[in-house]
Amino acid sequence: MTLLNCTLLTDGSSDVTLLPILEWAIRQQAGELAVQCEWADLRRLQSPPRTLGDRIAKAVDLYPCHVLFVHRDAEGQDPERRYEEIRAAVQVAEVQGFNVPYVCVVPVRMQEAWLLLDPVAIRHAAANPNGIVRLNLPSPRLLEALPDPKVVLYESLKAASEFRGRRLKRFRTEQCAPLVSRYMRDFRPLRVLPAFVRMEDEIRTVIDGLNLTTHQ
Repeated sequence: MTLLNCTLLTDGSSDVTLLPILEWAIRQQAGELAVQCEWADLRRLQSPPRTLGDRIAKAVDLYPCHVLFVHRDAEGQDPERRYEEIRAAVQVAEVQGFNVPYVCVVPVRMQEAWLLLDPVAIRHAAANPNGIVRLNLPSPRLLEALPDPKVVLYESLKAASEFRGRRLKRFRTEQCAPLVSRYMRDFRPLRVLPAFVRMEDEIRTVIDGLNLTTHQ
């Protein structure tokens, strides 16, 4: 069976939580292809590249792939600005030899907004899967309008832990947050978000263009 190799280049190390979401989205379009996704960890390089164009070129150099996923949070700005930034950076990377298809991953706010879907996953990430406290998560349709999804996610994790007093003060939400996507099993609710739909459309187009077969 042919293996579809994908690499994710993110804004920061905490954004590696996007990986399970991407793997799910890719598998929806990959049919019987085997899928392998890696996060491009450039932090430990002696001289980590600083510009997005350099980072794109280095990511594919160190993590060879069929498709590169480039993540940039829109952070409430016009998402088109991020898409343009990525396209411009790809042109810079092409001068350095970059020549693989790429997909833009641009949550309108922050990637944490894409994690506010599944109370069961949040309870598991908070190490309290049998909790009963209501989490009051926002409707999926409202996720892109949240002013600060990270705050909402962290507060939801604290509530899900059901800790009080000193135990709550010692609770490390920043360590639990990346676990949420690992416990999520179905990301179809994200399809109400234009940014997610656009990403899925790009994935479909790129995979179709690769003309990979299910047999070696």
